[in-house]
Amino acid sequence: MTSPSPDSPAELTLEEKASLTSGSATWYSTAAGDISRLMLTDGPHGLRRQQEGGDNLGIGDSVPATCFPPAVGLGSSWNVDLAHRIGEALGREARAQGVHVLLGPGMNIKRSPLGGRNFEYVSEDPHITGRIAAALVRGIQSRGVAATPKHFAVNNQETDRMRVSADVDERTLREIYLPAFEHVVTEAKPWALMSAYNRINGTFASEDPALLTDLLRGEWGFDGVLVSDWGAVNDRVASVAAGLDLEMPPSDTDAEIVDAVNNGTLDEAVLDTVAERLRLLAARTTDPALATDPVDVDAHHRLAADAAAEAMVLLRNEGDLLPLDPAADARIAVIGEFARTPRYQGGGSSRVVPTRLSGALEEITALIGPENVAFAPGFSLTDNPDTAAALTEEAVAAATGANRILLFLGLPDGFESEGFDRDTLALPAGQLALLERLTTLNIPIVVVLSNGATVEVAEWASSVEAILETWLLGQGGGLATAEVLFGLASPGGRLTETIPLRLSDTPSFLHFPGRDGHVGYGEGVYVGYRHYNTLDVPVAYEFGFGLGYTRFDYDDLAVVPGTDPHTWLVSATVTNVGERAGSEVVQLYVGTTENTPTRPAQELRGFAKVHLVSGESERVTLHLNARDFATWDAGQHRWRVDAGAYTVQVGSSSRRIHLSETIAVPGDDWVSELSEYSTVGEWFAHPVGGPLLQSVRDRMEAFAAGGAPELLRMVEQVPIIKLVSWKMGLTLERVREMVAFVASQR
Repeated sequence: MTSPSPDSPAELTLEEKASLTSGSATWYSTAAGDISRLMLTDGPHGLRRQQEGGDNLGIGDSVPATCFPPAVGLGSSWNVDLAHRIGEALGREARAQGVHVLLGPGMNIKRSPLGGRNFEYVSEDPHITGRIAAALVRGIQSRGVAATPKHFAVNNQETDRMRVSADVDERTLREIYLPAFEHVVTEAKPWALMSAYNRINGTFASEDPALLTDLLRGEWGFDGVLVSDWGAVNDRVASVAAGLDLEMPPSDTDAEIVDAVNNGTLDEAVLDTVAERLRLLAARTTDPALATDPVDVDAHHRLAADAAAEAMVLLRNEGDLLPLDPAADARIAVIGEFARTPRYQGGGSSRVVPTRLSGALEEITALIGPENVAFAPGFSLTDNPDTAAALTEEAVAAATGANRILLFLGLPDGFESEGFDRDTLALPAGQLALLERLTTLNIPIVVVLSNGATVEVAEWASSVEAILETWLLGQGGGLATAEVLFGLASPGGRLTETIPLRLSDTPSFLHFPGRDGHVGYGEGVYVGYRHYNTLDVPVAYEFGFGLGYTRFDYDDLAVVPGTDPHTWLVSATVTNVGERAGSEVVQLYVGTTENTPTRPAQELRGFAKVHLVSGESERVTLHLNARDFATWDAGQHRWRVDAGAYTVQVGSSSRRIHLSETIAVPGDDWVSELSEYSTVGEWFAHPVGGPLLQSVRDRMEAFAAGGAPELLRMVEQVPIIKLVSWKMGLTLERVREMVAFVASQR
């Protein structure tokens, strides 16, 4: 028999085991025996390692690092390979700074456009969220640094974020708020994962064994370290018992763990398991074989700029005003403080100190020469009404005589951040007044937006010639913006969130952000475009939309069955029929048609980004499997594929479908359970139970033919046990015999 190693969990003292379940400092885990002390650092879109001797949180005073586009921008690129390369760069910089665990990516669903932390998240859709996040995880971990997807789970608002209960039904959880995490855990296999602050249906996420142990570890197979969000632990013993490994930051309550083991309320074996997981994490993140190359700061800055260009979404381009021609458009008026003072990231724990930073004004001036640029700030970032009039007049003077106006508008730092939600989708009033005044000059206007979440554009969009939604672009955004505006790069982004006409159109409008410690998820699975497209609600710009500097044609759709009854290969040819090189995001949706919707009218099930020169074609093939046709059956607690007709749609947005084909999909042959309280209609529809009730059906049809046509439909809603007292030829014994027989046939 092999003896345990000197520092195996069995050889650690109870006090040492207890200490492992909490950090030793704000950014460090605890060492015990042969288990190393590990450094954890914020880093969804750039490393935020605290300076030596700095404050505990280090926000705004961290070691300089490359600030890549936050998830709102990176998600809009729809580029999985790009996300992987950024993940590698993040891992390389973390490794060079001695960081073992990077706290990211953020991957919660954008339930409401008012979410204050939406800039840290990818999309309103779980499919693209999962694919972008998984690519980041693989890239980060390829350099020997643990990625930490967050915040698990249903963390979709900042209002009352540390206490609020997200009250959400099982089906909505499974179809909207869990699939992205499921994909990342099962496909990218992160070495760590972060639990959320909030409660889910009354239970804190960090204390929920059904979530952390049964689902995450049991069903999905997660084998990493589960760490709390900073300050998310409310009951130390309950969290450890539920499956949480590491409380951060430390709360100096190790004695509670020791006491719980001694009084029998916590099994010491749970602490042994925590020690094993932390030992594994240390081995994964200290492997010398994964030592990284030196950080190339210049190359990472260029990667950040390239990513920024791919993130920008061109919403409007009347008369092909963009790209601008430096020779023909001889005098450019650059208006807006954001051109000079870039808004390139969001506020809160993800704030990075960049290695370098330049604004769009500086880069545009360098590109076309100072003699061709007139600048005026136009507004203050505090939206000060006392200076608004003077700044507006200065902007009008600068724009007078220009060939084109580049108007930089957006949301200042104080308008959106971690810690609070927005209460409006509108741009600041001073900026809107400036825009209105500039439109009276009759000079073509290009609006360049800087914002971390959706803003209203519908009321003013038609008064300008072009709108470039740049989101938050990281430290390379100024360079990328200049290159895109003047055609040295193409805007490569597509919307990963719907831009509504108004706030009241949004699906969560009546429910967000809740009250009295609860927020109801009353819209169910109808989040984002699932709501707008199912109900045919008009929007400003739909999910998946984005223009470029060229055009693409789609043809030759083929939907071919795979080897499994529920797998299909979907292929189409995409051709660049314009005069410029560019990129296209080919989007695959699966839809159904129902008189009374029981599921969204269409759902994203695949995508591919292709880069084509003028005249070039590419055959794109995407895959469908059983899960892509399935819905969650809350009664049976399983995924269910219903037999029927499904429409396979290929397009350039959720509402610009170029090719489609209807296919017949077989059901999954699941024979559901029936009970005494299953309805007559459920019995009639059941392949085994239906024939057992044929005599009842015959009697109901006879009543209907005799002048009571409504009776059959009325009785279909009645639990079968009720028919016993209705003298319909059924006894209690017979009902129970039928239930047992159906069960025996499963």
